[in-house]
Amino acid sequence: MSASIEIAGVSKVYDGGVRAVDAVAMDIRQGEFFSLLGPSGCGKTTTLRMIAGFEIPSAGAIRVDGADVTHVPAHKRDMGMVFQNYALFPHRTVAENVAFGLRMRGLDKATIAVKVKAALAMVELSGLEDRRPAQLSGGQQQRVALARAIVIAPRVLLCDEPLGALDKKLRQQMQFELKQLQKKLGLTLVFVTHDQEEALAMSDRIAVMNGGRVEQVGTPTEIYNQPITRFVADFIGDTNIFRGERVGPNLDVGKGLILALPPSEMQSTGVLSVALRPEKIRLSPRTDAAVTAGSCAHGIVENTNFLGGAVLYRVTLEGGHRVLVQQPNAGTSRLFIPGNGVTLEWTPADLVVLKD
Repeated sequence: MSASIEIAGVSKVYDGGVRAVDAVAMDIRQGEFFSLLGPSGCGKTTTLRMIAGFEIPSAGAIRVDGADVTHVPAHKRDMGMVFQNYALFPHRTVAENVAFGLRMRGLDKATIAVKVKAALAMVELSGLEDRRPAQLSGGQQQRVALARAIVIAPRVLLCDEPLGALDKKLRQQMQFELKQLQKKLGLTLVFVTHDQEEALAMSDRIAVMNGGRVEQVGTPTEIYNQPITRFVADFIGDTNIFRGERVGPNLDVGKGLILALPPSEMQSTGVLSVALRPEKIRLSPRTDAAVTAGSCAHGIVENTNFLGGAVLYRVTLEGGHRVLVQQPNAGTSRLFIPGNGVTLEWTPADLVVLKD
């Protein structure tokens, strides 16, 4: 059975007063793929290590299925761990690496052999039992590390940037495989990454961390479409952020640009920050028609980034604001080039008001 995890006001302060994690509180549900996402130094790995029992919190508590494990040693927490550098024993075979945790638990050889065979089959490594890590590709080594973690049937699987050393194509393949395996086994999986796309693609829910704190917890669609803070909006994918003064139903961001606020934000007052995703903006050749105040503007294409399935444009508006616009790749004849005059249109409902 997998387990639920409660992190209750957990902090970690190192010698010298360095506060790596600051009053983090969140619940991880049973059987959930939960990601800790953030830039380097945000506290995500330290949080994971405290869940694992490799670090002891300076304050707060960690509970698994309601039981306080804050001071329980790592080897008694019934958790599996997968590291970025695989941490395989180079002098041992694949089978011996996978069997390590079972041997430490005192299981007999026959039982170990059955469990190792099943774990290797699960990660599609059957037939490679006698190879050593140096004889495997990076993806195969990662599968060995994964098999070693799941063979002990942990209630919780912890992954610290496990796919970071793989090339992009193999990384995407392993994302699918890891997610599929997690659901098949029903494991509670806590996954640390700094890769926004990876977290969005794999997670049931995501905790975005910054400066040792949790900025927002939500599903991938909530985190992407409804970021709460400026940091989350800016960190998750590309976005345009504007700051201005509320004037009636609009936001005056200066340089002649007026943004119509979404109906849901009509109670907001004063100085506000709003986010507008590049793909929410529609781009068309410029015409002499008057722009619709608050949801339309004219500009000049400054440069383009061809992304394969889409094209990312940087457009300079008439007042000087620079805006990112992403459009589907509709063929060479539909591409804009630097110097083209364009009209930008959006819907007020696509603007998200942020907390500063």
